[in-house]
Parts: sequence; structure tokens; C-alpha cells
Amino acid sequence: MSCCLLDFCRVQELRQVRDFLFPSQKPVAVPDESRDQAGENELTWDDSDWGSWEASDTKEDGTTAEEEVQQGAPWLQDCVLSLSPCSDLLVIAREHKAAFLSAKWQTDDSGREEMTLAVSWSGTLSSEEGECVSSVICIPLASQKRSSTGRPDWTCIVVGFSSGYVRFYTENGVLLLAQLLNEDPVLRLKCRTYEIPRHPGVTEQHEELSILYPTALVTIDGFSLFQSLRACRNQVARAAAAGSDVVQPPPLAYKKWGLQDMDIIVDHSSVGIMTLNVFDQMKNASILGGFHASVKGSPPAMSQYMTVGGGPFTGFYYAVEGSSQPLLSHVALAVASKLTSALFSAASGWLGWKNKNEEEPAQKQKPKVEPATPLPVRFGLPDSRRHGESICLSPCNTMAGVTDDFGRVTLLDVARGIAIRMWKGYRDAQLGWVQVSEARGEREIATSPSMPRRHAQFLVIYAPRRGILEVWGTQHGPRVGAFTVGKHCRLLYPGYRLMGVNSVTSQGWHLHTQQVCLFDPTTGVLRSITIPFHLALSDKKSERAKDMHLLKRLTGLLRSRELDPPLLESEAQNILLEIKHPAIKKQALESMLTSKNAPVSCMTNVTRALLASLKEQDPETVDESLLQLCSSQLRLLQLYTDVQLLHTPDSSPTETESLSVAGIEEDLARVGPILRRYAELNSRPSVSFAQDPGGPLPVRAFLSQLVFEGGELRVVRGPDTDWTHLGSFLFWGCLSGQSPLERVCETLQQSGISPQQLLSLLLTVWLNREKEILKRADAIRNLHTLLNTLSSMKGALDESWDVQCISPWWQQVRNACVQSESAGAALLAGLVAHRAAKSSITSLAESKFQADWEFVSLELEQWVVCVRQLEDVLALQTLLSLPPPQGSPGGAVPRCSVKSLLESGRGGVADSVAKLIFRQDAAPEMLQDIVQRRVSEQNSEEPVEEVLLEAEEEKDGIQRLEELLVCVCQRFPHSLAPDVLWAHCCWEYVVQWNKDPEMGRYLEWSVEYLKMICSPHIQLGISTMMWNTFIVKRFSAAAFLMEKVGKAPKDRLCRRDVGMGDAAMTSFLGSCVQLLQTLMEVSPSSFLPPYPFFFKADSGVEEVSVPELCMEEVWGSAEGLASIAELAVQQKAVHYPLVQHHCLLASLQHAAMSFSLRLKPLSLFDSKGKNAFFRDLTSIQLLPSGDADLNLLAIRQEFLMQVLTGWVKAVGEAEDSGSAKTGREVDWLAVCMELASLLQVSADILRRHLVWELYNQGLDLRAEEVMLEVEDKDVLGSQLLVLTGQRLAFSLLHSQTQTKATMELLARLPPTLCTWLKAMDPSELRCPSVPLQQSSRLVSRVIEMLPENHAQYSIALHLLEAVDSLQEDK
Repeated sequence: MSCCLLDFCRVQELRQVRDFLFPSQKPVAVPDESRDQAGENELTWDDSDWGSWEASDTKEDGTTAEEEVQQGAPWLQDCVLSLSPCSDLLVIAREHKAAFLSAKWQTDDSGREEMTLAVSWSGTLSSEEGECVSSVICIPLASQKRSSTGRPDWTCIVVGFSSGYVRFYTENGVLLLAQLLNEDPVLRLKCRTYEIPRHPGVTEQHEELSILYPTALVTIDGFSLFQSLRACRNQVARAAAAGSDVVQPPPLAYKKWGLQDMDIIVDHSSVGIMTLNVFDQMKNASILGGFHASVKGSPPAMSQYMTVGGGPFTGFYYAVEGSSQPLLSHVALAVASKLTSALFSAASGWLGWKNKNEEEPAQKQKPKVEPATPLPVRFGLPDSRRHGESICLSPCNTMAGVTDDFGRVTLLDVARGIAIRMWKGYRDAQLGWVQVSEARGEREIATSPSMPRRHAQFLVIYAPRRGILEVWGTQHGPRVGAFTVGKHCRLLYPGYRLMGVNSVTSQGWHLHTQQVCLFDPTTGVLRSITIPFHLALSDKKSERAKDMHLLKRLTGLLRSRELDPPLLESEAQNILLEIKHPAIKKQALESMLTSKNAPVSCMTNVTRALLASLKEQDPETVDESLLQLCSSQLRLLQLYTDVQLLHTPDSSPTETESLSVAGIEEDLARVGPILRRYAELNSRPSVSFAQDPGGPLPVRAFLSQLVFEGGELRVVRGPDTDWTHLGSFLFWGCLSGQSPLERVCETLQQSGISPQQLLSLLLTVWLNREKEILKRADAIRNLHTLLNTLSSMKGALDESWDVQCISPWWQQVRNACVQSESAGAALLAGLVAHRAAKSSITSLAESKFQADWEFVSLELEQWVVCVRQLEDVLALQTLLSLPPPQGSPGGAVPRCSVKSLLESGRGGVADSVAKLIFRQDAAPEMLQDIVQRRVSEQNSEEPVEEVLLEAEEEKDGIQRLEELLVCVCQRFPHSLAPDVLWAHCCWEYVVQWNKDPEMGRYLEWSVEYLKMICSPHIQLGISTMMWNTFIVKRFSAAAFLMEKVGKAPKDRLCRRDVGMGDAAMTSFLGSCVQLLQTLMEVSPSSFLPPYPFFFKADSGVEEVSVPELCMEEVWGSAEGLASIAELAVQQKAVHYPLVQHHCLLASLQHAAMSFSLRLKPLSLFDSKGKNAFFRDLTSIQLLPSGDADLNLLAIRQEFLMQVLTGWVKAVGEAEDSGSAKTGREVDWLAVCMELASLLQVSADILRRHLVWELYNQGLDLRAEEVMLEVEDKDVLGSQLLVLTGQRLAFSLLHSQTQTKATMELLARLPPTLCTWLKAMDPSELRCPSVPLQQSSRLVSRVIEMLPENHAQYSIALHLLEAVDSLQEDK
């Protein structure tokens, strides 16, 4: 318990602050030549720091501490710093710039929360030309809320300038108030805040802000300043919210004193209001007024000010309260009252009445500065050669520290005005004070509880020349602490706390303020100084100080690793016996017992010696708590030693006979295959840490987990790792067969630990060290022996226990197995405990009942259910432990237990399996085949274990998944019914798609799983839930986006509005179509349409009864959320026409995105159709009816024709590239025909357009198939005649390889045909080079379609002759 420096905050972005304040010092890239030259110049002399002769410490990177400081620290000496007392704001200013750093909390690499200061604002503060910052302080303002506990509401930054201005800013750099108080530079700003009086006679000090000028001192009352700053901040906030200009506030009320009779003043301190005693009052009156001076009845109250500088060295000023010094703001207002209009305009502006159109004067006039009231110096400390540099007042206003240019630090008595102490050798010293309160403890026992707490004050001196920080006790105390720090640090001592606090509001507050902070710019760390109170009492004769010294010495010994154990034991024993104070002796003993380096023999011998010495003393003088501590710890150390000896290899167990557990072989044969597969999947290597229960248990960990309470030994429940480590120390040797079971259990029973806690430790070890348990064949037998031994202990099984009731002892075993996530170890423990309980209950029942009666016990029934649950969990956990295939979304293996499955609700098993299927990335078709085979195998009633008989063979992932999934499904026939499993898989995939919408395959597979559900009720509910939860929001966003841009949107717009790329959006719209089609299939059949595309099966919910969702008998007590299938059954029926309406919109959007077409999807519908979109599917909406508008029909027809054109182009490109056709492709021809029926568009027009497009693409065979369904042959013949002419014109006129026969044929053509061919434009053909056989066949089709009286019939005949002639020539 000594002084210490604690890091409590770290300043970030310090380099950026330096670059901002010192733009000329920014690092510049140095070329290689300059770098080489710099390397050569390193050998030259450098006399810049000859004054420091101390050896510099070399860092790990090779640079010395001096070099690091010179590179990054001296710049801070040219800046003005101020830290808020709450340590939440730091201001660094230089010249006209400043940076505000605010507190933030962040997590470091070790996971520990730490406070940092980061730049929250930086900029220029000055507004007058040529002025710069000369002084800064940060004043935290208290909150006025009743719920406040002492944290500040906000912090005001007060800045003094060389022009004499004093400006007030918020944390964000917003100017609140500015006032010119004197035309000289501001030398120092200081603040005094409210302090709770410690004694009834102490005068309550008022809050005050003091501003020092070279010849004047201005004081501002803290209460009026607090109210003005709050009003200014509120007015600025209102102006910012309203967007108006900030109104100039009225001037502050202040007092201004002209300090006389001193040549130079550089610093000051405002001591506060003081009252002289009667003797001092009479003495001063006689000295100042002579023999006939009169004395007032009561001493006047005076404000005391202290200044330092030169001539005299220190000055003391006293301003009598109630004198003629007025508040200068009143004078200013009185003068300004003569100008009524000006005053009214200023006041109206401050009150919010100012006209916005009113312009400010072009030239700002400098405000008038009021003269100061002369205040002569009362007395001082004259020293003509000494000049003071700074003064620092103590927190209780009784002492002050002064530094001077001679390198001295002088301690002054403020009340008497004399120097009482001086330190030498502290040039450029920085001072601060720390006030420490006495802890409430032993002193209150001996004295009255109402006696006030004592306080001690320590002077902190930082000597930058020597790089040392010292702590001195006052007034004449010794140096109690010294720290080696950097030579460029700054000691930050505010000397005040929160402003706005009084005796009423401060009740119940805990003011979180730092008294002294040391800022190290090389590391950016802020350190606080912690000083214990007892150092103020320490001297050579203090027993407590001696005991603390001995404790510190013992701590150093225990930390040393090079000390021999015998020497450590003797030294520790001597120190403990030499310590007198019981509390410190107890602390020393606890330090030794928690040491890492002290061996257990040393601890035992020292504790035994201490206990013997305590017993030899007078019982009345011995501390009872210390005596009990020694006795209890000695017993624990003896227990640790005994158990450790039993686990040594020399004391191996003597019983070597093989004990077989009755009935356990049958159980192991039943669960053996699945247990081996579980061990195989969980035998992969894992990371282990030092805290894992692998090594021996340290004695300090053993002592920390065992305590004596009421004479009984009790184990303290700690973290699972510590609990497992303790259990391993006690029982692992027994479980592994390396220690004698009976002797260990006998030792533990004699120790006094309850059997219930021993059982808990045993089960914890068994369940948490599962991998090692599964590798040991004899562990099951040893566990059975340990359970029987512990059960036979006194207090384990209640003697009055009825066999027809549940035993608390065995219920504890079941609870541990049920809660454990180690499925294999839990099942083995359950099997062993079941056999042990059955044996115990059977023997107990035989003594009470007749042998020929069949015995039934509630306890055994509980075990049967528990074992069956553990077997089911083992099968499920084995399935969940399957490693995911490469490239699939992996993650940590989920762990389950009986308790977690019971708490996860009726759908917990299906949900876990669905998550596994997603991690395995298994296709829906494959899983459907697996489940169908499971249904067929169920009829053969094959045992579950037979499925895994081939587990030893090497199999791929699909086969292992199939085997384990079938095994789990047979164990959970109801929970994993096909429809329930598909419902959970569907929901899992849509949830994963919602997390990553770019993976359109997830949504496609979700819809595939939805289609695999046989129950229409579940299918309807899942579809409705998917639509409302995940789909409709993105679907509507896609529709509005396409309506806005009028075409298929680009990737950037899709990501911005819909949250996915354009390719993923195309897949999403296709899945929406499939989802809505599935929803229509199972919707009520009262609105059956005649369109097969929108209705594929007659399996509506009206024709099938609601399925009954059951649970397995042993899992019937599951509680929690309802399963997805149960929620689906509860959903309402949807309105079929509204679903069809949305499906139509989805199909249109999907077509536009698939072929990149221009479309405004909502514009294809009238107002009724638009209003019905994106409504609840269960509601009944007004939908379009009757004939549509002709313009609307034209737009619909044009879009469907564009869809067919895009489809034909895609088919042509696919055939040209030779790509194979997949089963998931959309039949766009059927889609367009069905859309045409719904949109009231003529299907024959679309077929004619499709025939023309197919011929245009060169797909003549496909065109002939579609041509058979065209009704208006005449129009189609005319269209195809033009296309045939274009083909022939390309062959005769535009082909680059024209032959002589072609030219002769062209000459033989009739003039009318030749002219008609020249008018054709073959560039409109996408595939102009078509074989002549196809063109000849096309002309023949045209002649068949055209009637003989058709105007172009003759041209068709001429075309046929020309094509035939051309074909013959070739």
C-alpha cells in the first residue's frame, strides 16, 4: 500500500493534433541521398542537451528515450493545455488554433474496456487580428436534473486571449459569449468551485472565475456565470434549430480590481472569503489606524487574493466585502440606458424580438473597458532577486506552493502569510495537490462514529529537468513517493470541480473527478496518482508503517522466482511473526496463500507456525478472525497434500480384479454403433489453453474454491473451468484407474465435504472431459464404483426416502446429464447411474416387499425416460457434428442437450436438423429421395442400430448424411415427419436468404422445399408467412423501382432500393412467381380459373383435413415456442384473386428483368389494380373487371411481343452456342399465352408475331409448329411474304459472293418482282443467310395461306419460281 501511478486514459490522434497546431513540422519525405547524408552526420557532436547527464534508457527498437522525446514531445511545451476535472475533455491550443479531445470508451486487444481521448473538434478560436490564446480552462457544469449522480451536464471551455478578450465555448467549438474585460493580455484563468465544509466553523466558499491581467484582477461570480452560460447554450441551440442568427447576450456581472504596489504579477490564486478573529482584527486596526483606531463589533468578511511575481516576490491582497466596488455590468447598463433605442434593440434581440431584416453595422466598434478599482497590497514576502513563476493553492485553502526562477519550491501558510518550507533543485517545476480522506475503519471503533473523517494533503512536484515526479507530505512530512517519468510530461492540476453545485444539490452525489494527472506526450497516456492515507502518519516510530513495510517486503519475496524454498519459508515465517497489526498480518498470510511461487510445504509450515504463535498469546488479545483463518487454511493445505499423495504414481491402486457392471454390456451393445460414430466425429483436434484441466491444480486455486463456513467445508461454485479443474484434481486419477478409489473417497469423506458437492464435482469432470472418457474402456467401471461409494456416504441418500418417490440424490445426477452438451459422456453417465440406482432400489425393495411381487418404482421410470432422451440426443448430436463440405457456409458445431431441446419447443429438433441441412448444402431432390427411402424402410421395421453397422468403412459425406439422418428420423418419427422437416428447411433457407439476398439459390431451394410439402394447410401457412415476413417488402421495392426508371434497373439502383444486384433480383422475381403459384395451388377453390399456368393441381385446403402434429412420448413435456408447422396451420386463408393479381405482376417484372425490357409494371393496370397491390393477401380488394382501356391494351400487347422477341433471341443464341437446356428454364411461350389471357390481349396476334420472329431468327421448324395454331392465316401470309422477299433479296442483291447464275436469274425475273425485291431491306433480318430449302418451304407455306384473289398472290408465285430456279442453279 504505497503511492502508485495508474494509467486511466490514453490520448489518440496526438500526431494529427501536432500537425494541425504546427503545420511547419509535418514530416516530409526524405530522399535516399538525404537519408544517407543524415546517416553520415550522426557522428557529429550534438550539444543541444548537455544539461542532462543521466544515462538514457534504450528501447527495444534501438532508439533511446531521449531521441524519442526529441522527435515527438517538445512541441507540447509551446502549447496551452487544460484538462477537465472529470477527465472527459482535453484542450490543446497554440496561437490562434485549438483542438478539443473528448472521452470515448473502446475495447483493447485483450477485451478490456479503456477510456481514450479523441479529437472531437479542431479549428480557429480567435476573431481579432493578431490575437492568440494565452490561457485556457475547462469548467464542467453540473446537471440540474434530479436524477443526476454527479456527472457533468456539459463542459464549458473558457479561453483568454492576448487582446484581453475572454471567450466561452461549448465542446463543439460553438462560441457562447465573448467579453473584453481589459485591454492587456490575459495571463491566467483560474476557477474556484463549491466544496462541502468539513467542519461547522469553516466558511462556505462561493464559486468564482478569476481572470488575471498584468495590472488587474477580474472576478466573476460563479452562480451568475452558471446561469448565463446555460442561457447562452440554450439560445444557441434554439437558433441552430430555427436556422436564425445567434443574438448577442448581455454582458456578465464582474468585479475588477487594480492590483497595486507590485512591479510584476505573473500568477495568482483566489483564496476566497475569510473572516479574521478578534485578536487579528484589533492588531490590524492598531497598526493601520494608530492608538485611537476604532474597531467594529463583528469582523468584516474579506476576499483574499495571492499573487506571485516580483517586487515583492509574493503579495497578499484583501478586498472587504460590501465595499464601494460595484458590479461593473450595472455601470455599463446604466450608461447604455441613456441610449434608449440602442438598449431596446439589444434587449429585444436577446429576448428574441430582433428583426431578421435588421443589418449589423458594417464596422464593429471596440467595446468600452471599465476602469479598475484600486486595491493596495496588504503585505508580501519581499525578495528583490527572486521572481515567482506560479502559485498552486491547496484544496483546503490553507497552504500554497510557489515556484520561482531560482529553482526553489516554497510552501506558504496562507492564513499567516509566511513561508514554512522550501525545496531546492526543482527548476521549471510544476505543482499539484492531492487530498486523501481517511478510510472508515479502525479509527471509528475507538472514537465516536460522529467524529469527522481526517484528511491529509500531499504536495506533488514534477521536475522536468530530472524527469522525476515526487510526492511530499505536508507540512513537514517526508517524501512518500517518487517516480521516474519522461522529461517532457505535463502535470495537470485543475484545482476545482463542477460548477453549479451547492449544499442542497450535492447531497447524494459521487463526484468523479481527478485531482492530479500526469500527461506523457511520448505515449499519450494520462496517469492518476494514488496515495494511501496512512503515508501521512508514517514516521520511524509508527508500527503500522513498519508493518506495511514488512508486507511490502513479503510481497517482493513472493514475486521472486530465484529464491530457494527453504530460504523463502524462513523469511516469510519471520516476517509474518514480526508483523504486529492483525489486519496486516491477515493480509500478509492471504498474500502468501495466493502466491504462485510459494510451494505447498512452505505454506503449510508457515501457517502452522503462525497458528502456534497465536495460540501461545493471551486469548483475549488474539484476533478471532485471524485464528479461524489460520486453522481453516491449515486444514485445507493438509487435504491438498493428502489428495496429491494419493494421486502420485507410487500409490497406484491395489485392487486389480475386473468388476463387471450388471446389464451395462447390453446397453453398450445397443448404443455402441452410434457412440462410435459420435466419438469419430468429435475426435478432431482442438485448441487447448493453459486454464484447461490438463496440468496439476495449483494450491492457490484449490484454496480459493474451498471455504469453511460454520465448521463445515464447502466448495465455492466458480466458473466451469475452475470447477472442472478442481474435480479433475480430486477424481480424475480414480476415473483413469491410476488412484485407489476407496482411499480417495475415504479422505474426501473425512474432510467434511458434502456428498452432494462431491457428486457434482465428479459429474462435472466426467461430462467436461468427454474426449478422454470415450478413449478409456475402464472409465465406466470406475464411474460405477465411485457412484456406489458416494451413494453409501452419510447424507447422500435420505434414510427416510420412499422408493415410490423421486430421490434428490439421483435427481441431481439426472439434472447434470440433462443439462450437459456432451452427449456421449452424458449417455454413459446416465446408463451407469441407471444401473446403480436400479441396484440400490431393488435391494431396498427386497427388504420391504415379498420376492414374488413385481416391483414398480417412479424413480426407475424417470431413469427409463431420461436414458431414452439421452440416446435420442446422442443420435441428434452425432448428426449435427457432421463437418460441412468444402465451399459451403460452415461455422461452429451446434451443441444440444436434453434441456435445450425441451426448452426449444415442439419444433426444436426439426429446426436443428434444418440448420444442419443448410450447412451441408444438400439439394432438396436428394433429401426427398432419402426421406422416401426412409418411409419404405420403416415398413420393414429395421432397428435403428442396424443402419450404422457399416460405420467403420470410409464413406463420403452424402452417405454419412443419409445414414445419420435416417437414424435420427427413426428416433423422432413425429418431430421429423416429412412435412414438418420440409417446412423447417423451407423456413431456414428463406431466413438465410434474407441475411444474404445475393444468394438467390437459397430462395429457390426454399420454394422447392415448399413444393415438397404434402399438407396443403402447412403449405398455405408457410407461403403466407414467407410472403408477409420476407418477400413483400422487397417485392414492392422492386416494383416501385421499375415503375420509377421505366425499364429493367441497373445493378447500382437494385442494390440501393432492393438490397441486391440485378442478377439476384431476376432470380428473386422468378422465385416470387413460383411462391405465388404454390400459394394459389393450395388456396380455397371457390375462385378456380381456367388457366393451367396459374393453377396446376386441385389440392386446396378445403379438400384435406388439418393435419395433427404430434410429439414423441418421451419428449411430450417440451415447452417453448411453437414450431413453424404449428404456426403455419394457424394462418388464415388467402383471397385467391388477390394472389393471382400479385402473381401476374411478378411474372411481368420477371420477364422485364430476364430480357432487359422497358416496362413500367404498375402502369399496365388501372387504378383499382394499382390500389390492390401489396395488400394483405387475406383481405378482399376491388380488382379490375370488364374490358380494359384500348391504350392500356396496346401497351400490354407491345410488352408481351417484346417478351416473345427476347425469348426468340435467347433461343437462337442458345442453339448457336450449343448450350444444353436445363430443367429450371421458364417456358416463356406458355407464360405469354397465359398472361395474354389475363391481360385481355389477343393470343392470335402474339402467335403471329412469334411465328414472324422465329422465321426472322432462322428457326423455321419451330415457326411451323406455332403456325398451326394461328387463326388469321391471311395476315400471317402477308407478313411472311415480306420476310421471304427479304431473304431472297439478300441472296440475289446483297450477297458478297454473287455468281454468274445468280446474275442471269436476276435478269430473267419479271420487272415487277425485281422492283419489289429491290425495295426489300435484308438488314432487318437477324439471320439472313438461311438455306434455300427452308426459304422454298416458307414460300410454299405462304402460297397455301394466301387466297388466290389476294393482291400479292402473283408475287408469291413468282417468288416460288425464283427460289426454285436459284436452288436448281446451286
